[in-house]
Parts: sequence; C-alpha cells; structure tokens
Amino acid sequence: MMGKRSLKWLFYLNLGIVLFLIGYKVYLNLSQPTFDDIHTEQLSQLQDKLSDPNRFSFAVVGNINNSVGIFEQRIVPELNQSGVDFMISAGNAVSSGGEDNYRALYGTLSHLEIPFLLTFGEKEYGDFGTFRFYEHFGPYFYNFTLGDSQFIFLDTTGKTAWRWQIEWLKGVLQQDSNGPTFLFMGHPIHEVQKPLLFERQDHYLRPAAFREALLELIHRHPVDAVFSANLPVFSRQLDRETLFITTGGAGGLVLNNETSFYHYVKVTVEDGQIHTELEPLDIGQNPILKQLESLWFFVYSLFYVSYVNFILLVCALALAAIKLYQLVFVERDYYPNFDLDPTPWLNRPLRVAMFTNNYLPFIGGVPLSIERLRRGLRQLGHKVIIVAPRYRETSADEDQIIRVPSLFTLGARREFRLANIFLARIRREVRRFKPEIIHLHHPIWLGSLGLWIAHRLHIPAVYTYHTRLEHYAHFVPLPGALFRNLISHALIKRFANRCDGVIVPTNSAEEYLRMIGVKSSVFVQPTGIDFDRFQAVKPEQVKELRDQLALGDRKILVSVSRLSNEKNIDFLIDAVARLRDQQAPAFHLLMIGDGHQRKRLQKRLDELQLNDWMSFTGSVPPDDMALYYHLGDLFVFASKSETQGMVILEAMAARVPVVAIRSSGIDDVIREGENGYKTPDNLDHWCQRVRQCLEDDGLRDTLAHNAQEFARQNSTEAFARQVQGIYAWLLAAHHQEQKDARSGETE
Repeated sequence: MMGKRSLKWLFYLNLGIVLFLIGYKVYLNLSQPTFDDIHTEQLSQLQDKLSDPNRFSFAVVGNINNSVGIFEQRIVPELNQSGVDFMISAGNAVSSGGEDNYRALYGTLSHLEIPFLLTFGEKEYGDFGTFRFYEHFGPYFYNFTLGDSQFIFLDTTGKTAWRWQIEWLKGVLQQDSNGPTFLFMGHPIHEVQKPLLFERQDHYLRPAAFREALLELIHRHPVDAVFSANLPVFSRQLDRETLFITTGGAGGLVLNNETSFYHYVKVTVEDGQIHTELEPLDIGQNPILKQLESLWFFVYSLFYVSYVNFILLVCALALAAIKLYQLVFVERDYYPNFDLDPTPWLNRPLRVAMFTNNYLPFIGGVPLSIERLRRGLRQLGHKVIIVAPRYRETSADEDQIIRVPSLFTLGARREFRLANIFLARIRREVRRFKPEIIHLHHPIWLGSLGLWIAHRLHIPAVYTYHTRLEHYAHFVPLPGALFRNLISHALIKRFANRCDGVIVPTNSAEEYLRMIGVKSSVFVQPTGIDFDRFQAVKPEQVKELRDQLALGDRKILVSVSRLSNEKNIDFLIDAVARLRDQQAPAFHLLMIGDGHQRKRLQKRLDELQLNDWMSFTGSVPPDDMALYYHLGDLFVFASKSETQGMVILEAMAARVPVVAIRSSGIDDVIREGENGYKTPDNLDHWCQRVRQCLEDDGLRDTLAHNAQEFARQNSTEAFARQVQGIYAWLLAAHHQEQKDARSGETE
C-alpha cells in the first residue's frame, strides 16, 4: 500500500511540475514586455558606438538555438570580454518559431553588452515563426553599411522567392563600395568536407538554381566573406577570392568533439582589410570524462530549446510511465466486494447531511424527492440535516435545515438561487452535526461544497443523479452547444467519480453515466412516492374541485411541470391545438405548475384561441396535489429532461394512466400498453395515443388499474429503506478502505 501511495504522490508531483512549466511558458508569452523592430534599435546603437566606422570587429555565431545553459552563461560573457564591437547570428537563433522561444531568445540576448543582428534561419521560419521574426526583429532579407563596409543578409528558408532576392542583390552589389562586403545566409552554399552526424542535403542551400545564380553574383562582384550556419561545425573554404565560413558552434546539436565543438568567429576590419579568426571555447572538455561528456552534450542538445522544455518533456514522460505502470502492473478488481458486511450500519440510526441547490418551499421534482427521503429516513429513526438555499417563504417544518442566504438569483421569477457557499457557518454547523455520510443532490455549487466537506471529514459521499444538465443550457451564460455537448457531461462525470457512490432512478440513467465514463458504484433506486396519500382522496372532494374549476363533464388531461424551456410545454400547446382541430372528444388540459415562461406560454394560448381547451393553474400546494391528480382522466407529459419523471408515478398512484414523450427517464417507468403509452417526439403519434385513450373508456380503465399497481411498488417507506441499505453498503466499503490503508501503513 505504501508503494502505491508513493507512486501516487510521484504522479502528482510530476503533474504539478508540468502545470507549473506550462504556466511559465504562458507567462513568457503574455506577461513579458513586448519588443518590436529590434534590428533598427541595434543598428542605431552600433552607429553611435563606433568612433571610426572603418575600424571595427565583430563576432559571428551560429545555431544559438535558445542555448540558455551554454550560450547565455558561457558564450555571452566571452563575447562581452572579447572586445568585439557587435555580434551577428548566422542563423538558427531559436529552436522553433514559437512565441515563447522568441521571448527566451530576447531574454538571452539582453545579457549582451554589445549590439547584435540576426540572420533569418531555418528554425526562425518553422512553427509559424515568420511573422514573429518580422514583428520582433525586422525583414527577412536586408542590408546596411558601416563606413565603407557592406553587410547583406539573405533569406534562404524559402519564405521569400529567391529570384526576387537575386534581382535585389544585383542592385545592392552594383553600388559603389570601397570596403569589404559580407554576406550572411542561414544555409551553406558549399558542402562541408567533414564527417557529420545526421547530415542531409536540405542542410545546404536549395534549389540548385538559387545556388548557381548566387555563386555567379558572388564571383562577379567583390564579396569578401560568406557566413552561414545550419550545421554544428566550423568550416573554412576559399572559392576564388571569396571566403566561405560555416559556423555552427553556439548551440544546436554540438557534440563537443574534434569536428563539432563550441566556437565563434572573430572578424576584424581595418582600413579595408579583413581578418577572420576562429575562437574555440573550452566548454566541457574534461580529459577524463571527454567521451561521456560528448554523449551528454549530444543528448542535452536534443532537448536544447531550454531547461524549461527539457524538464517539461522529462516530467511528461514520467507521467506517461506512471500511468502505464498503473495500467499494466496495478491489479484491479472490477467486481463489487461481496465480503462487505453492512449490518452494523443497518441496525442503528445514522446521521445524514444532505446538500441541495433547491428545496421547499420551491416546488420541483428534486425538492419533493428530497423531502420524501428525509421524511422516510426520520420515520426509520435516522437523523437528517439539509443544507439548502434560503427563500422568502419558509416550509412548515424547518427543523434541522441549514438555510444559506443567496449571492444572487436566476430566472425571471427568481426560482433558482445561488447560495453563498463561502460562509464558514455552514461548515461549522455541519461539523457540529457530526454526519456519518453526506448525500449530494446536485453536481455543482452546494453539491460541490458538500463533497469538499465529506473529503475533509473523511466520510463517504453519495450523489443522486436527478437532472439531465444538458437540457438546462439556456440558464448558463455559455454557448448552448458547448454546454450541452461537452461541459455538462464532463461536469457530471468528474463529480460522480469523486463520490463514493451514485444513486440513479432508472436503468437508462445508469447506462448514461457508464457511457460518459462514470466508474463509481451506481445504485438504481427509483424515487419513492407517498402512495397512501393518493388513496385517501374522496370522490366528493374531486367533484367539489371539478365544480370549482368549472370543468363540466369534459375529459380532463392533467400535466404537472415547471413552466420552463426544458419542460417542452410548447409541444403540449401544439398538441392541444392539433386535437382541437381533429375534433377529439371534449377535453380540457390542466397545466399545473409555474415558472418564468408562463407569460409567454399564456400569450400563445391567447393567440391560438385555446383557453377553452387548456389553462394554467399556477402552483398548487404539495398537500393538495393528490386531489388535483384525481381530476385527471389521463396524464400527459412532454418533458425530455427527466431522469425519472416522478410526477408520472404520482399520477399512476392516483389511478391515472399516462401518455408521454419517450426519453431516458420515462422509458423505465411507463410500460407500453400496460400502464400508459410512450411516443416519439412527434405530434401525430402523440395525439393519436391521446385520442385513443379519450375515446376508449375500457382501455383507459385497464391502463389506470395497472398504473396504480405499478405505483404501489414505489412507496416512500420502501424508498427510505432501500436508500438506508445503500448508505450502509457505502459506509462498510469506506470503513474497509480505511482499515486497509492503516494496515498498509504499518507494513
């Protein structure tokens, strides 16, 4: 066990390093001061520095490649003390064209006490680096003069058309110049006559037509020296009267041996004469460890973009190795532990803390489900507290309810309240209660607080998956498709996997959780209903309410839902209009519930002249709901956002059959043709089933009887006992896990 814990901490250590270094690279990109048009600034400094523009010296380096460890710490101090007036990079100053590499290069060059100029090389061109070079330093090809000396820089990467450069170069070389002419280009013209590792033809100037045209110009005009990089060697070749020098000793794949070593070239100009001198650098030349150091410098150079990238790559590889080890060598048992004994927690009262983002007096499926579970658990002798938002009104029984004030509210009627989870009072009161298990009813906000407290108290947490979050995208200030298709599923997956167990009301809900990657223990447990209360309604009460609502002898359709977008109320309005036009048997749809869409929906009824066929009753007190259900001859439902559809079970308990749109929560509750019908999201199919039930009294009576018998199996008492069993199993598993951890630490 201790080995597993060490591996876990090593994994998190590497993950932390990776995140830190990624953050550092973001910091380099965004937080460092901007730098633009550096070449203009450097040339201005150079002009001001030289007292005699015909007497100066400069250093040529190649393949700096963000060499922080060597170039910045070893070569730059040498250049600062060498007495040269400025430095020129012959190409490959960065490892790639990323913004972080350019910023790292600029930071390195800032240590120079002399002006500097860069040649646009192959590495500067890669990874979309062209626009960064142009923005930060200047054009890809350019020239300038110092006294009588001419300095010309070419782009040999292919970014600029070579024919255009040849024509431009003709004009530059035809200008009168009494002093030497220097040409700088990233790719060498002549092949280096030395054995090289990884040498390729594309290391040299291409295409052949460019090389031939350039050589013709060089031989026709007095070009004294051509400098290039792109190879980690020093090579000096004389072609006619022109000196060709390849210098790549400032970084890159320097092997630190006789062929490939660190160096720079010092060029002195005096009275029109030039003198070049190789300046080798004694870096890592320990005679005893020379061969080992040669190998080290080769490996080091492969990751030479900077220490940051080197460490980042090592840590990323370590993460991959740890995960691979866990996948291959760590034994997994995917079966439940059948040896767990939940009996100790089944035979005594438990202390349960529940966290929910909405609760009574707010009317909705989740608050009613929580209230029934609380009531059932308390009847079994358990102690329960509920952490919930504070409302202006209060429910009748506020005993053991921690009300949390809201930061702000959402919805036109302020039905959703964002509780202030940052209050220390919440944590103090929960700790004072000393819960043994925490039950979470939402995967965000108060649910997240409850999960955090459970982890701090080292007690198990169970989450009930009530709500299909993807259908609530209209409440979230994010692009709807982004929330529906990605964020909602990822949020539920992450939250559920951090819990010890998940309760779902239906098998289809369990299937959904498994499909999105939930690996926690899942328990299928439908929400209970107060079945006996629905049997206590008397016929005279129903007749009195029917007369009060002036329903006459029409068949009554009942639907119960919050008036919100995700409940699909517009489908019901369209269906009522279709049934009216089809001259279905006289009916009236009572829409019970309230919500922020009520005004808009009522306006639709007015526009379609449907008030004689459909009406909104508004909210009905929970204690009166059983009576309202009994008004119905048929219960109709259009929502596709349910995980169970508790109102459907309530309608069945009142002996009312159901016609609903088929969805994940509905599919497991309605048994087709036995206690109701489930149809596609199609008006014709839905209206056909409703008409069938309205016209066939015998069919409707059979469906009603079967619906009532089905609902009988889901009483509140049975629900509470089943949830108690889930609590006991999770507590037994948690106790066993702690016991195993303690025994592992003592080994």
